[in-house]
Amino acid sequence: MVYNNTRVIQARLIFHKSTGARIEVFCLEPIKPSDYALSLGANKECVWKCMVGNLNKWKDGMLSKSIEIRDEICNLTVERINTEANTHEIHFRWDNSNVHFGEILENAGELPIPPYLHRKTEESDLTSYQTVYSKIKGSVAAPTAGLHFTSEVFETLKAKNIETDEVTLHVGAGTFQPVKTETIDDHHMHTEVISVHKSTIEHLLSKLGNIIAVGTTSVRTLESLYYIGQNFSNGVGEGNYQNVSEQFHVSQWQPYEQTEYVTVEKALQNILDYLDTNNLTTLHAATQIMIKPGYKFRVVDGIITNFHQPKSTLLLLVSAFVDGDWMEIYEYALANDFRFLSYGDSSLLLK
Repeated sequence: MVYNNTRVIQARLIFHKSTGARIEVFCLEPIKPSDYALSLGANKECVWKCMVGNLNKWKDGMLSKSIEIRDEICNLTVERINTEANTHEIHFRWDNSNVHFGEILENAGELPIPPYLHRKTEESDLTSYQTVYSKIKGSVAAPTAGLHFTSEVFETLKAKNIETDEVTLHVGAGTFQPVKTETIDDHHMHTEVISVHKSTIEHLLSKLGNIIAVGTTSVRTLESLYYIGQNFSNGVGEGNYQNVSEQFHVSQWQPYEQTEYVTVEKALQNILDYLDTNNLTTLHAATQIMIKPGYKFRVVDGIITNFHQPKSTLLLLVSAFVDGDWMEIYEYALANDFRFLSYGDSSLLLK
């Protein structure tokens, strides 16, 4: 059983202009530094891609707020330096070098619970909207299939000799983005950052045929591993792992555009060979993978997942896994008053 150990950050910051206008800055992903750990650990400034609420009230200039952290005042300023579509590059600066950006978010930010809950963040969300195994900070949404697991559940799994392992995919705001296009082919899939430890890949290689993914984010990570390993076979030859930046990105339609496929064993071994050659312990990559009906699952044999909303890429993934028979499952859920979405009920889907 493989789960996603990402941890949700308190990514929503609220500012007020002198006019009283409320401006919301929602941090999506780091730009400078682009590494999550480095950006959250920055102690003077950083740049993030953000969404901005009430943007028409913030034409230009800086916004600022004072934050008390460890009995000291930290003055934070934000400036919008670039705009692309509905996202903005926001430059954060603060005057206390003893404070890192992660602390600013923890002390002044709000946990970004899903918008479809139609309520403000509550104190209880700080624990209930995190999985018990969350530890790597970076998500703006929880991998909610994991919310069903407790320490007692893990003890039961261990007693039944069910092994567990973990991957990391930082969930972006794109997970909330519905499919608005007439056909799925016109939908633009968001990119998310993943990282997988070498020992996990070795574990996967020894357990092929018996891998259960906890949540759609774990599914996306595990299936992306196959195509990253495939990239090595396509783009770099055996033992030649130079200039391979493109090898670490799985594009949206890559699973449907290839004409030749290596075995899963070969794909995973390619990654292990790369890590060994470069004395690395962890694979860092990005995925834009679109899993829709007709997709062939390479790594995942079962999925634990919640019940998803219509017109979502998550429901497309479920439909792909059950060969289009999702309506029978969802009709049963509706007839038996199952709860849907983030704080809803769970399901176990097997091939």
